[in-house]
Amino acid sequence: MSSAVQPALLVLADGTTYRGFSFGATGTTIGEVVFNTGMTGYQEVMTDPSYRGQIVTFTYPELGNTGVNPEDEESDVPHVRGVIARNICERPSNWRSTATLSDYLKQHRLLGIYGIDTRALTRKLRSAGAMNGAISTEILDPGELLEQVQNAPSMAGLNLVKEVSTDKVYEWSEKTETIWEFSSTAQTQEEPLTVVAIDFGVKRNILRRLASYGCRVIVVPVDTPPEEILKYNPDGIFLSNGPGDPAAVTEGIATTKALLEAQKPLFGICMGHQILGLSLGAETFKLKFGHRGLNQPCGLSQQIEITSQNHGFAIDANSLSDATVEITHLNLNDKTVAGLRHKTLPMFSVQYHPEASPGPHDADYLFENFVQSMRENKQ
Repeated sequence: MSSAVQPALLVLADGTTYRGFSFGATGTTIGEVVFNTGMTGYQEVMTDPSYRGQIVTFTYPELGNTGVNPEDEESDVPHVRGVIARNICERPSNWRSTATLSDYLKQHRLLGIYGIDTRALTRKLRSAGAMNGAISTEILDPGELLEQVQNAPSMAGLNLVKEVSTDKVYEWSEKTETIWEFSSTAQTQEEPLTVVAIDFGVKRNILRRLASYGCRVIVVPVDTPPEEILKYNPDGIFLSNGPGDPAAVTEGIATTKALLEAQKPLFGICMGHQILGLSLGAETFKLKFGHRGLNQPCGLSQQIEITSQNHGFAIDANSLSDATVEITHLNLNDKTVAGLRHKTLPMFSVQYHPEASPGPHDADYLFENFVQSMRENKQ
């Protein structure tokens, strides 16, 4: 640890204050304070566009042990607003490491605070719910910092997708590297299938899994009209993950509604799952503190998958139409909807991340199911 430590202050919207020390950049940052229970994968978390607008509390007691490296980026830049840790490691030990976590945060002008009781903070967020907060190295008066926090917009009703969606169409062909490949059925497909992926904030490893299962992947911006999407004559449509309140992503909901009429195979993950539900007439609601971690059990009928999750909203089960939609998975911790399937059309979605990165690979078969659905539809 560096001998010259700089004080930092964390203030939550309800006035709760935590004093610690700065790592990374200096200044002030404001966002929704959430917690992630994963024991690994902090770099993937920070670069996941779904975390846009959030300050992430990592519950694992020490951060930075494995450093950072270019291969583990889920997007071009980090999307978190700040990082909270119990302790940090300034001397990483890993054969893939190219820089320390602190230097990485400085490079991207991200603030971090360490030296606080992250267990107490997590218990606070579980009991009171996720809420806005601020980290500062320049405003160390709690009252002054609280005033800034209370002027920040709530995550509910916030459309952050436009901030992270691509601004141009591009094609993705990179597959999962052979040394990391864990599926015997991936990378064996012959005839490529064309998938148009609507980018609400897509992770690179989702695109890699689609490519590994024999898909030609065309990524389009969130505001791409449905008729433009159908001009690619896709074998399937993919709805990606993304940040913010899904009900606020009105352009994505309208586009998906229009695409339902084409009756092409459709697969949604996380935000994409919520967008599909909304386009089918369901409603979503904000969870008290969300699901963010690597070990969330999901399933039905005694079939359980341990899943990687990151979301703060969920579909209201009571708002789903029993005539058209079937619930395929529940989050077994709180019984919220974790998967759904259309009863007559080749469309399904899950609230979790089957590509993991980080996390277990229990749900990777969903990519294969999507491919199988496209092949059957094509025939």
